Order: sequence, then C-alpha cells, then structure tokens
Amino acid sequence: MATYKIGYLVGSLSSGSINRTLSKALIRLAPLELEFTEIPIGDLPLYNSDFDSDFPPAGQALKQAIAASDGILFISPEYNRSIPGALKNAIDWGSRPWGTNSFARKPTGIIGASPGGIGTAVMQSSMRSVLSFLDAPQLNSPEAYIRFDAADYGDDGEVKNADTEALLRHYMDEYGAFVARVLDATAPGHIGDQHPDSSK
Repeated sequence: MATYKIGYLVGSLSSGSINRTLSKALIRLAPLELEFTEIPIGDLPLYNSDFDSDFPPAGQALKQAIAASDGILFISPEYNRSIPGALKNAIDWGSRPWGTNSFARKPTGIIGASPGGIGTAVMQSSMRSVLSFLDAPQLNSPEAYIRFDAADYGDDGEVKNADTEALLRHYMDEYGAFVARVLDATAPGHIGDQHPDSSK
C-alpha cells in the first residue's frame, strides 16, 4: 500500500482555534496510508512582489514544505464570509514567484468548522476559486461544512459524537482515495506558469 505525505494548513492563528481541534480529529480518523505534517503559516510576513528576487526564510520554508507534500489539506474558519487573511497570505507566498507555483497539481481538500450554521461554506467557495486558478485539483465531493460543538471533541482528537465521527471519517477516506487517484493520473512535475506579460 502506498503512503502519501499530506501537508495541512490551519487557517486560524488562534491557540484555541476550533479548527485546530478539528485538525486533530481528522488526523486521528484518517486512513493509515496518509501521513500528516502541519505547514505553519503564522511567521510569514505579508506577501509583496518585492520579495520575489530574495524570498525570506519563512517563505522558503513554506514552499519547501508544500513541495515535499503529496497532497495539501486546508482546515480553516471563515472570516467575514471569506478566507482568513493569514491563510490567503500563505497561499500567495506558495504560488510565487511566477513560474514556481508550489500548489500546481497537488491534490487538495478543504474543510472547516464554525460555531455558525453555514459551517464555513462561503470560505470554501472562495477557496475553490483560488485553487482552480492555481491548478490544484480539489476534492469536490463530499463537501464538509462543520458546525462545531465543543462537547463532540476531546483534547486528543477523540470525537465523542458518533454521527460527527462518521462524517469526518468518511471525508478523510474520500480524501485519501482522491489523493491516490490524482497522483496515479498525473505525470511528475509541471511546466509552471508563465508571467502574464511574457507573451505580449
């Protein structure tokens, strides 16, 4: 059985983030062939193109971690009906400079928890547009918009609610199968993206 290295990004920087709690549950329930490494995003400066000629260490580390991953899992809250700023900043770092898009052809999953009823649905919709532009294949089904109830989770990733556990396990089983399908169908490497002005 093949083993796949999955890098995961938690979209909240809060030490008490419910999405960090969710991440522990997802890892615990994931298929054994998936190995997880968190890709930290909290030390990145705000991206701007002045860095393109000399990436700072935090930006280099992020790109190296993405490159070392077979797949990427985004576990994120929704801020103001969109992607949290820290996560979007990390995505911008990972996709630059032009021609070095680290997300290209990486099988991705998007999931998130919220206390509210829509459970990060709008954030996930925004993320899908961004990842489509970055040529990152996405697990489109099942979708998972988690309304978070603290009583359902233990500190070590235990899920105490049987229905929630079944939902999360199903999502991770499907993500694992999706990673295998994408990597089996995709040739190694990619041609990169050209600068938009290069053909003018």
